[in-house]
Parts: sequence; C-alpha cells; structure tokens
Amino acid sequence: MSTAQTPASDSKILICNCFKTMALDETAKSLGDRLAAPLCSQLCRDEIGVFETALEDDCELVVACTQEAPLFREIAEDAEAGDRIRFVNIRETAGWAGKPANPTAKIQALIADADFLADARPTPVKSLVSDGLCLVYGAGQTALDAALALENQLSVTLVLTSVDDVLLPSVLPFPIFRGTIKRLKGSLGLFDVELNGYAPMLPSSRSKPEFLMPRDGARSSCSLVIDLSGETAPITASHKRDGYLRADPSDTIKVAKILREAEELIGEFEKPLYVAYQADICAHSHAGKAGCSNCLDACPAGAIQSTGEKIAIDSGICGGCGSCAATCPTGAISYQYPYRSDLLDRVQRLLGLYQNAGGSEPVLLVHGNEHGSVVISALARFGDGLPDNVLPLGVHGITGFGHEAMIAAFLAGAQRIVFLSDPAQRDELLPLETEAELARALISGMGHSQEHRIDILSDSDPHNLSALLCQATPGKIVEEPRRISPVGGKRDVARLAITALHNASPNAPIVLPLPETAPYGQIKIASEGCTLCLSCVSACPAGALSDDPDRPQVSFTESACVQCGLCQTTCPENVITLEARFNIDVSAMQSKVLHSEEPAACTSCGKEFGTKSSIERIKTQLAGKHHMFRSEAQIGLIEMCDDCRINAQWNMDDSPLRSGSVPGSGQRPRLRTTDDYLDAEKSGLTVEDFLKEH
Repeated sequence: MSTAQTPASDSKILICNCFKTMALDETAKSLGDRLAAPLCSQLCRDEIGVFETALEDDCELVVACTQEAPLFREIAEDAEAGDRIRFVNIRETAGWAGKPANPTAKIQALIADADFLADARPTPVKSLVSDGLCLVYGAGQTALDAALALENQLSVTLVLTSVDDVLLPSVLPFPIFRGTIKRLKGSLGLFDVELNGYAPMLPSSRSKPEFLMPRDGARSSCSLVIDLSGETAPITASHKRDGYLRADPSDTIKVAKILREAEELIGEFEKPLYVAYQADICAHSHAGKAGCSNCLDACPAGAIQSTGEKIAIDSGICGGCGSCAATCPTGAISYQYPYRSDLLDRVQRLLGLYQNAGGSEPVLLVHGNEHGSVVISALARFGDGLPDNVLPLGVHGITGFGHEAMIAAFLAGAQRIVFLSDPAQRDELLPLETEAELARALISGMGHSQEHRIDILSDSDPHNLSALLCQATPGKIVEEPRRISPVGGKRDVARLAITALHNASPNAPIVLPLPETAPYGQIKIASEGCTLCLSCVSACPAGALSDDPDRPQVSFTESACVQCGLCQTTCPENVITLEARFNIDVSAMQSKVLHSEEPAACTSCGKEFGTKSSIERIKTQLAGKHHMFRSEAQIGLIEMCDDCRINAQWNMDDSPLRSGSVPGSGQRPRLRTTDDYLDAEKSGLTVEDFLKEH
C-alpha cells in the first residue's frame, strides 16, 4: 500500500527514552503492535541502525523525537523514504517532567493527535509570484550596505530617508532615490508604494548624494520591501505581512537575518487561504444601515475592508489569526486552517484518548505553534515541565478558537483551558477575550464555577506559565465526557455543543443571560408603534424574521437571531429592542408571531391589503391636508387596493391619468407641471380650480 493511501493510525512508531531521561517502559508496552522496535535509549546515536532497519518496511514511520529530526530526515532521504517519515515531540511535552509519574496516557494522546494532523484535510492555497523586484528603504550607510548585499540575488531599488553617513561606491549597480513612504499596500509580489519627497540621485554626486527637486505622491510597485528605517511601520501587523521584512538598523544580527530571508523570496510560492467567505449570510450592512462589524474590528492585519453591504478579504494580506471567523456571528467567515469541524474533532479526540488511557483532570493548553513550542521546551529544560494533566494543543492562531470550541472541550472532559500567547500579539487578543467571556457566561449560567476555567496568558516566561498551570483545577463540569458531531454551520455546531452541556448540567435554567456582545438572543417589538412595514424582515441576514403572505404580521425565530442589530437600525419607527440571551427550550427554534394586525379590506373590491391601523394613520395625515386628497372621492382612494385606486382615479373628472379628451369637452387636458401645483398651493386652491381660473 502506498504512503498516500495509508492512514496515519496504521503507521509504525519508534520511541526513545533519550539516554534514560524519561520513564517510558509502560508507554512502550501500551503501544503494542504499533512499535517498530523495542524501546530505545540512544536512537539517534548507537542505535541508529534500528531506525535504518525500520525504514525498510513499506509503511509510514513516526519518530517520537523532534530534536534530531534533521538527522533522521537525512538518513530517510538517502534511503528514498523521506516521504514516509514524520515526527512527534513527547519529550518536552510529556517525558521531561519534574515529578516522577507515568506519562503513558498523555503520550498516547499526543501520538494520536499527531496521527490526526497527518490525516487532516488540506487547506486550499493560492499562488504568489515574486519577480525579485525589491525596495530597500532606510537611512544612511546601513541601507546602502543592505542594498549592495542583495544586489546579486534581487533587483534592488534603494530609497534613502537620510544620507548623512553615506559613502558612495565607484560602481553603483542600482538606482538610488530619496523619499519617505507615505502609503504602502499589498503583500508579497503585489506591493504598491507611494512616496513623498521623492527625488532621484544625481550621477554627479561627489562627497555625498545629491538629488533633483523632490515631489510628493510618486507611486511604484515591487514584490518585496526591506524596511531598515527604524520608524513606525507603514502597514498594520507588519510582522505578519508576507514580503515585508523589517529590522532595527542598529540590530546587525536581525538585519543579516532578514537579508537572508529576502534572498529566498523570488519565484512562485503557495500561501494557505486561511478563511472562506459566504456573502449571502453576512450581517455587515443593509440598505446603507450598519450592522455587524466584528470581523473588521478583529482583523489585526487590515486584510478585511467594507465594500458597502458586504466585506472583502485580501487573502494576500491575511495572516491566518482566525479572529474574524471566531467572532463572526453568522458563520459567513469560516476558518480553513484547520476547518472548524477538524479542530473540534481534534480537541475531542485528544481529550477522549487521554481519559480513556487513564488520564484525569485534563487541562487543555492552546498555544501558537512557534511561540508555544519554545516556551514549553524552556519549561521542560529549566523547570518542572508541563504537569501530567496538561495537554498541549499547537495551532496556527489561538485567536481562531471560538466559544463553540471551548464549550465542546469542556463537554469532552476538559476542566480548564489555558491560552498561551506571544506578548508581541497582546494587542490582538480582544476577540479571544470576547469569545472567552461568552463561554464563561454560558458555563456560569449553567451553574458551574468559572474561576480559572478559561485563562489567557500573554507571556514568554516559562515560570509564569508553570505558576498558572499549577493552580488547582476548578473541578469537573461533566460527570461523563461526551462528544458532539461538528456537522453543519457555525451556529448549528455551537447550539449542539451548548445544548449538550446544558443537558449535562441538571440545575441549569432554560434561559441563560449573556453579555451584550453575544450573538444569541431575542428581539422585542413595541406593538403600539409598529406599522408592519416589514423593513426589518428584508434587513435580517439570518432569516430570523419573517412575514406571512396572507396576513399582516412579523414572526421571529430566536435560534436564528445573531443580534446584529440590522432590524433595529432599519426600523423607521424605532420600536425594536434587542436582548442577548441563550434559550435552550425547543421553542427557540420555532417561529412565533411578534406583532400582527387585522388586515384592511378594499372598499371597492373587498381585497385585503395593508393594515387597518396603517390606513387610518395615513387618512389622518393626508385627508384634507394634502392637495391630492381634499374631496371625499380623493380621500376614498386611500381605502382602496392598488388596482381599484388606479381605476377610480381614471374615472374621476379631470383625471390626470387620461391622455385623451376631457369628458364632455372634446379637448385634450392641459399637461400639469410642477409649477402648476406650487402656484395652486400658494393661492390656496386645488390644482383643478387653479387651472380653471388660469
């Protein structure tokens, strides 16, 4: 069977106790037939032959070591088996712990998690093409030296912000300009630059660069930007922008690092399409009225822009933090790195396998792959390591973890969730805090303690992480862990998880109060002010509001409401109010009438149209007060349906609708103009009387 057809769970495993620094005897026994060889002690040294022998089998091989991965990968490539090997870290995450304990349950769960990741659905990608056209931007000799260092690999243009210490070489292989970046847009392969104070250098420059007359608003494009200015970055979330490399010019090591990175940024690249957008359920705006702006507020990279009633996502700028998808109330934006269903499956699988293997009091540690791995490694090497019950879950962006995933984790047996963030991303955590607040409110509303139930730590100090993890767990939420099937849209999955947790909470009330930012709740309509214009129905993006084709009424389905407020802002009478809450009862999924009235019947044909209150309100406002509704016949038009109203107007004397002769006169009626109506109103006459006199 080929590697592509072999499930990850059918792979063989090699584990090593790393020179007997880990107690893995019980773990080795628990793996049974999956072991490719007995427990090793020096797999990367004296027992390297064990690895070479294991490669001879035509199956995927998992090596439970990441430190020596380059060595194992090199040997596998020589044996033409490089596509059949992968790695999982059990040493820093489980084996190296301060307290003597049996890490078997945790290691089994971590190996199963690695299997799951190997079988996960791939994320769609887009192609980025860089032709190597590079803008080096900065001050003085540092920027010039950087440009010279890149000149052989890239097509360089140098823009200097100052020239105080520049020593020009006798041979200048690229153009030099002076200026400052006013605006920078785009990403790798598609940057658009606008400069102020732009001026080309004179070739006659001698002791120092001299320039032509500067001008503002000069624009150009490039594939990548090297920013050594030391000034504020001209783009948001600059550390996430592909193709934009930035370093403090005084930090020579960092400058050298980004120059090496820049040399590799030429050619064609693949970038994950982190999110997908479904415009038809977006609650951003309707008819010029503002609704939901969660994604716009949450995106730290500025990758999302409003296009009026909808939004647009620039996949080239998107860094994949997932905040937009986590906070989107309708699910119009969905995360694909990983997919929502895959993330929930992974979380539930990790917790389930740990508990089935005998583990207890599980704590889920959600961390960014790069930052979290470094902190966990430092904690294992210089501290007590992760506690036995702490299960690390590495993800691309922790802010993509929504409240539905948190609730599903608690339902699967987690007693705590701890999020570990890079301090450099501290300003990006508000969406995660909002989702955590919602999850806490749901848990608290069901009668469970929320203290230290969900913690968010933005730190790089492993001792601070250890202190937080060593705090006592707040106790079980569910007696019997259970899983949900994450099928359907975001709200379907969330409601399934919340309802299941509610069912496992015997003292929970039917209605749970929630923060105002929650995407669940009901609306109320003040009946005395509602005219049943149904503008709220047309504005609702989620189908929570509906009308009846046979009766004047508006109905509401609470489970569909996302509390976007579009109905409230669209209502011309301002009679709609919102209330955030979660209603567990089945009635929340059923349509209920919020307001209805008796229909008005046409006085001519008896057809029902409009409502009695609306007709009476219109008569009160127009009858005898508007020049078109002065006579009894004209006022009677208000109580007729559309067809009868036109027919009655046609048959009136001096009707403006007829283009033929006026009855009894044999003459065509005079065309009425706006001036006729204005002059008639000034004279206090009807337009008919005014035209008779004039």
